[in-house]
Formats: sequence, C-alpha cells, structure tokens
Amino acid sequence: MSKRDYYEILGVNKNASETEIKKSYRRLAIRFHPDKNPGDKEAESKFKELSEAYAILSDAQKRATYDQFGHAGVNGAGGFSGGGFDFGGTPFEDIFGDIFGDIFGGGSRRGSRGQRGDDLRYNLTISFEEAAFGAEKKLQLPRRQRCDTCSGSGARPGTEAQTCGTCRGAGQVRYQQGFFTMTRSCPDCHGEGKIIADPCPDCRGTGLVKQKRSLSLKIPAGVESGSRLKLTGEGETGTNGGPPGDLYVVISVEEHPIFKREGQDVICEVPISFVQAALGCELEVPTLEGKLTLKVPTGTQSGKVFKLSGKGIVSLQGYGRGDQLVVLRVEVPTKLNSRQRELLEEFAREGGEDIHPLGRGFFDKMKELFD
Repeated sequence: MSKRDYYEILGVNKNASETEIKKSYRRLAIRFHPDKNPGDKEAESKFKELSEAYAILSDAQKRATYDQFGHAGVNGAGGFSGGGFDFGGTPFEDIFGDIFGDIFGGGSRRGSRGQRGDDLRYNLTISFEEAAFGAEKKLQLPRRQRCDTCSGSGARPGTEAQTCGTCRGAGQVRYQQGFFTMTRSCPDCHGEGKIIADPCPDCRGTGLVKQKRSLSLKIPAGVESGSRLKLTGEGETGTNGGPPGDLYVVISVEEHPIFKREGQDVICEVPISFVQAALGCELEVPTLEGKLTLKVPTGTQSGKVFKLSGKGIVSLQGYGRGDQLVVLRVEVPTKLNSRQRELLEEFAREGGEDIHPLGRGFFDKMKELFD
C-alpha cells in the first residue's frame, strides 16, 4: 500500500512553517494518543502515522529531501525499528518528551537545579495600644539555614557529591511502556542528579540546619487581627543556590478591658448614676492617650453617644484617624434603704409624668396602636 502524503497526514500545506507543523502535530497526536484510546487499533495506527510524518517534516534537511524526492528520498528514515521508534536518528522519546512532557512529566531535566526555600508563617500577638499606634517587635525565628559546616553542599567536609550512576546526572530515567519510551524522576537520586555518599554530620546531607534568627519587625499603626505582614526573603534558605522563601507574620490583637474597635473608631462605654444623668455633670472619661473631661448635659438618657473627634485609630493606609465614641450607660440602684425609697417615692409624686418625656411618648403611641 502506498504511503499517504506527510503534509496531508498532518493537515498542513507544503508552505507551512515549523511552528504550524508542530502545532498541528500536537493537536492530532493528543487526539489519537493510545492512552486516550485504549484498545483502538485504528487510533494507534494513525498515531504512528502522525509521528512518522512529524519526524520527517520537523527536520529541515529531511523535509527538503522529501519535498524533492517524496517517500523514496527518505526511505527508511520514517520506519520503525526494534521495540521503540527510530526516526532516522531522531529518537521518538525526544519528540514525545517535547510534545507530551507536560502531561507525563518528561522532556525536562531537573538535575541539581536550585529550589526556592519554603515560606514561613509566624503568629504574633500584640496589645490593643500597639495595634493603634504601631510598635517595633523583636522576633526569634527557628528556621532552616545553610549549613556552615558543609557550606550547604550536604557532603562531609573534604568530600563532594557524586554524579548519580543510574541517571548519569540527568535526574531522570527512561523506561519502556509498550512501544513508548517514558521518563520519570530517578529513584536513586530523587531527581537531584547527584548522590551524597558521605553526608555532612551536622545537616545529615540536607545542606540545611535549624537555627534561631533574630529579626526586628516594624508594626504599622492601624493593623487589625488577621493582618499579614510580609518580609521578603526571610523564609527558609533555598537549596542548590535557589532563592529564600518569604516570612508572613500574622497579627492577632488582644482584647482591651475598656475599649472596643469598630473600623477606625474606638468605642468606650462609661457608666453614670441616674442622678448624674438627671442633673448633668462633668465626667472624666478614658481615651487611648489619657483622660479627658466630658460635659454631660442635664437629662442625658442611657445610650447617649458623645463623639471625641480624632481620638480613634490611625488609618493603615497612612491618612486620617477615626473617632472615639463614648456611650453613657445610666445605672439604676439595685438596693435602697428606707430613706432612699421614701425620697424616690416623693420624687415620683412631685414629678408626675412630666419627668418622663420618653416614657410618655411611648405609652401614647402604644395607646394609639391598641385602642
């Protein structure tokens, strides 16, 4: 049976570029790949045909010969030999790795490529005031750093890592699966390409040792619980010359016995007696920066809010500051002696409904609602 035209097999014209040929082959090869079509002999045959065509047209010299003489000019170059493919000196596994490396893990050599160090997380608890005004904290971080004994090589001083005899330093090995040649990480060196026969006694061959490192951290004013501060390059040391990871400090703010935070505002509830609320008074209230005197007018009701402008939390973005909201809570005495009770009863008789404007309004509305 005469062979089909290679350009026809790949679905491209004779003027197709190398990129177009590769793109078409990738699309069709994935479609007819035996792993996607188990037991389908027709798909397997088409896949072999595609691979043969690609082996010729992806090689500039072989393509030129094919264009001039057709299949006769490349006779044998596109044939099969042994248990694997051999496209005129272009091993099938090289083409396979180039096209399907991202699927099967082949096509790339790991060797002793540098690996980035791990990121670290540090949970830091600070006070309410430190969150409001900012602070500078000293941290003691346990982390893995380069071993000074072996200078990070992992080998005992005076020795060095040896090239892996299994993968010959490639970090990967090839194996046969049916008529495919696959690649995987070398089981002996775990993809490193080298084996440490005599490990460093301090780091046990890892090239890293755990040490404590002191760091100074500047906490900006306005942080909240859950805020994350990133310290670039302060994570664990990379291996084989790779860059270090980063350190993320996660903030947790302690509760305050008096203040509560709501956004950039600070809320403080202050108790006063019903006499102070009725007669009015000057009341000393706490703020984040000390005490202030608040003038309470006559007849102040429980829940009345007074705003102290600019006495709240600084914006984390660096502009503006919130307010402090003072909420007055009128306390009613729970224990009365006979004289106090007598005076309050007299007070009630003298005042009548006029001393309870809120209550009168409420009961008027209730009467309208149910009468």
